[in-house]
Amino acid sequence: MKKMWLLLVVLSVSLGALTACSNNDSRSTASANGQDRVIQYQSTPGNVIFPELAEALGYLGDIELEKVSDMVGGPESIQLTATGEIDFGSAFNGAIIKSYAQGVKIKSVVGSYGSDENTFIGYYTLDDSGIKTAKDLIGKKIGMNTLGAHSEFAVKQFLRDGGLTEDEIQEVQLVVVPGASAEQILRAGQIDVVALSGIGKERALDNGVIYPVFKDTDLFGQFTAGEFFFTEKYIEENPDTVKTFVEGVSKAIEWARTTPREEVVAKFEEIVSAREGNETTENLKYWQSTGIAEEGGQIAEKEFQIWIDWLVENGDLKKGQVKLENLFTNEYNPYGK
Repeated sequence: MKKMWLLLVVLSVSLGALTACSNNDSRSTASANGQDRVIQYQSTPGNVIFPELAEALGYLGDIELEKVSDMVGGPESIQLTATGEIDFGSAFNGAIIKSYAQGVKIKSVVGSYGSDENTFIGYYTLDDSGIKTAKDLIGKKIGMNTLGAHSEFAVKQFLRDGGLTEDEIQEVQLVVVPGASAEQILRAGQIDVVALSGIGKERALDNGVIYPVFKDTDLFGQFTAGEFFFTEKYIEENPDTVKTFVEGVSKAIEWARTTPREEVVAKFEEIVSAREGNETTENLKYWQSTGIAEEGGQIAEKEFQIWIDWLVENGDLKKGQVKLENLFTNEYNPYGK
């Protein structure tokens, strides 16, 4: 009887364990529907991007964000997304077009940043530099966070609009400087002009003794400059995840667009303060606006067409090489319906 009782106990425990494993597997499949629900990404220390805001506001449902590294620039973000090291990235639209033309199959799904009257990229110099026109930049150094993206496109457009020849444009040296120390590098005289945007720009202006040679909005008006994107493969394999992501991010953009600035800054401070690593919230007070032109971060054809035309004129693309419909979709954006 004792042996029989022990056998029954062992069978009972074994069956219970098997049932628990089966239930856990069932819950996992039901919750994820076979799709990725923990998405890896890059962020910026002391700053908040819209997916992070969406998560904090409860707009991402059961999707979790997992930060894997700090963002350096759009071209790197494209590379890491294409290789699967992160699941979504953000980059300037012109860089996205160039990458797609080179065989990197990414698709933009919602706006990530842009330029308006309050939020823009300005190209600043010291008050006593004597630099005022495009001609004054011949032989000078211009600092920016990365090459081949937004800042470089705007500089070359300004130089061309200012009447410089292509040979003269080659004499303007573009150099990469870390965003965190860009202002200090300018003030130390290591570069002549620096591209500043967002919180870094507002802080530098608060410190005084610099002025803008030009702004990207002087050239292009208000525009959404960059997008969040996934690879085409990721979208195909995880359509529900992408849908939830885009819906959440679009709602977060609208929340930031329509909520009083002081409340947005307070929410940003709350998000950053909750992170590990004792990130500073000091710079968040300089946040001004989303900079995104379209409601809910919808993607307008013109936001890509302008850069396709620019790249064709620049000789980087052949006419018809890249089609608009392959670059982006508003399918998942609730504001686009």
